[in-house]
Amino acid sequence: MLRRKPSSAAGANADNSAATADAANKRVRVDGDADVASAIVPAAESAHVVAQFVAEDGSTTGPPLDLPLNVTPDQLRILLNSLLKAEDDTPYSFFVNEEEVTETVHSAFAKQGLSSEVALQILYVPQAVFRVRAVTRCTSSMPGHSDSVTTVAFSPDGTRLASGSGDTTVRFWDVRTQTPEHTCTGHKHWVLAIAWSPDGKHVATADKNSQIYVWDAENGKAKCGPMTGHSSWVNWISWEPVHLNPECRRFATASKDGTVKIWDILQKRCLMTFAQHTNSVTCVKWGGEGLIYTASQDRTIKVWRVADGVMCRSLTGHAHWVNVMALSTDYVLRTGAFDHTGRAPATPEEAKTRALERYNAALAGGRERLVSGSDDFTMFLWDPSESKQPITRMTGHQQVVNHLSFSPDGRYITSASFDKSVKLWDGRTGKFICTFRGHVGPVYQVAWSADSRLCVSASKDSTMKVWDMASKHLKFDLPGHADEVFAVDWSPDGESVASGSRDTMVKIWRS
Repeated sequence: MLRRKPSSAAGANADNSAATADAANKRVRVDGDADVASAIVPAAESAHVVAQFVAEDGSTTGPPLDLPLNVTPDQLRILLNSLLKAEDDTPYSFFVNEEEVTETVHSAFAKQGLSSEVALQILYVPQAVFRVRAVTRCTSSMPGHSDSVTTVAFSPDGTRLASGSGDTTVRFWDVRTQTPEHTCTGHKHWVLAIAWSPDGKHVATADKNSQIYVWDAENGKAKCGPMTGHSSWVNWISWEPVHLNPECRRFATASKDGTVKIWDILQKRCLMTFAQHTNSVTCVKWGGEGLIYTASQDRTIKVWRVADGVMCRSLTGHAHWVNVMALSTDYVLRTGAFDHTGRAPATPEEAKTRALERYNAALAGGRERLVSGSDDFTMFLWDPSESKQPITRMTGHQQVVNHLSFSPDGRYITSASFDKSVKLWDGRTGKFICTFRGHVGPVYQVAWSADSRLCVSASKDSTMKVWDMASKHLKFDLPGHADEVFAVDWSPDGESVASGSRDTMVKIWRS
């Protein structure tokens, strides 16, 4: 319970001495054995509170504990690992009523004006056991393109990079040696979309002339293409997840002609067309539950069942064009069976099993969530497989929301806007957390590190910036490009960041 110091100086001194002695002698024992007194240091203040650790699934961990309010996250981590009898020192994030404990429990306690009459619930969430170091410098400027670089994407294992440009070419780069591998020609207009198959063997690209190619990542030769069918340019490409089909032979495309098509790279043809949108389809996501999500300038998001092509539901709420979507499982769907070490599976069956394990772990007992961003300056968080109604409406941006990204662990969402800011949101509730300011031009894209602790943004102001999720502040400023930075991606292994700019350069950044 919360105890206050007596008002008199003498009483205060006596109470402080007693509290200090009491804290110094305090021992918290789990089942009468585990001595974890070192987890809690003597309190500078005599205020204590009864606290209960709670897991993400709502289950309680250990008994209620009498804790000093100035206990830090590191001390909570030591105490929790002792309660869990964990062999490894697992890192955790701690939350009090959705407020993250960054300094002490007291800061989160005081901000919300909580009562000390009931046990304080401290939610703990495991973090990635590995840590990605922030990129700090450009290690390679790779010339080759003769026009703006519109898109860059790392392979699922992080060893290769593909870039698309206004010069109509697609280029492959070796990330380890930071040298060019292949130059792929065939497109007749700007390359607008690029996507690696989750097994890392193929890359699908699409251009402003509606043509689609699929390239062999090993030799840079066209496996399929040009594949035609759309009557206007293609905005987005999304591959079928590995855990649904380890052959990785199908992908979906979204076009300005208002349709979405599913293609098969073995049959080299279109298998299915979704045509219920009444305006340009700006984004398509192939989810892990056998559903495809499409966003359109007709202000709706539609949910399609892949098995029979039926539209399950239409999600409405936005007052203007829907520009972009992100899934809470995007990271594991993109990387498939590859973890941050890049270890490749031996067989398709192993790939499917590992990908399914990673997908289920990313769900954490919940369901796939979807966030959408619009020209109406707002975002919506959805549970698209279950409901037409949004979880919440997310407001705060003052201009168009241009790009969205879930953190790999699904706990956070970052949004990039033409209002020159990047905003951070809670990935489960949609609650606003903070605004990252520093760019002096519209922000085009954001990308997360594999450990969910860092985020990088690319802007019209020709710079990129690395943001720290722990401090909620700018970590590093990355100047170097001579013009607008259109594209950015963080490698799945966490080692490198790639950027593409209007200055025609592809740059690699490392720590």
